[in-house]
Amino acid sequence: MLKTYFFSLLVWAIPVFAQTAFGQSGGLPSQAKPMQGILVPVPKEVFRTLDKFDGANWSAVQRPEIAHWKSHGDQVQVALLLGVVVAEGFVSMEAKDSTELRDLSNSLRSLARGLGVGQAALRRSRSITEAAERGDWRAARKEWDGVLFDFEQGMIDLKSEPISQLVSLGGWLRGTQALCALLLQDYSPERAQLLRQPVMVAHLEKQLLEMPPEIRSSPMVAKMVEGIGRIRRLVQDEKGPLAKQTVVEIGSICKGLVEISSQRPRAE
Repeated sequence: MLKTYFFSLLVWAIPVFAQTAFGQSGGLPSQAKPMQGILVPVPKEVFRTLDKFDGANWSAVQRPEIAHWKSHGDQVQVALLLGVVVAEGFVSMEAKDSTELRDLSNSLRSLARGLGVGQAALRRSRSITEAAERGDWRAARKEWDGVLFDFEQGMIDLKSEPISQLVSLGGWLRGTQALCALLLQDYSPERAQLLRQPVMVAHLEKQLLEMPPEIRSSPMVAKMVEGIGRIRRLVQDEKGPLAKQTVVEIGSICKGLVEISSQRPRAE
């Protein structure tokens, strides 16, 4: 379930759920697909999107500190951070940064174990890291693409749709943050349309609002609801191509929500 590693990347962008919710996936970007009620990324499509940013300054998009963020035991926070880490993996691949990718792999293993999906979701991580360290990025990408099956199996093994949804959300947020950074390096109204995903955003918001009371009451989830609602209004209300300032605002919202994934849960 690790897959919206993006995202979002979603990037991306990433995390949408059951196909019927979207009329056989209608309205979903090609970088994601619904899998048993969970949004998962499609690595080939994510990379195809990112490759369009030829000549981008990837070091300015990277956030290597993410690999060193720690979880604090709360399942909501662990799930969000896991998605963020997965999404950052796509960025480190594009940047061809083997050091960051190795650090992310270590973080990924730790977080996935915390959710009980380590073995199924991460069996390819070592070969990906080894390929990256010898500079064979084609092989690393191929292995990364093969993570799809493992990721889907890990989502099934979780047996918790809300937690899986939060992993997808974390990936989509970090992916969208990265996408905003890329767009702002060389803004154009046409490229900015990559951010206009109203069906995706509305569904993410709906998922959050329908989570079980014990998860919905989390202060972190409350902040996610507020932030996703702001993004939905921005992409729905603005007519025509998204303005540069709108891209800046969406990126800022995502940055704040991504950082929540490393914060210690607040005592009630």
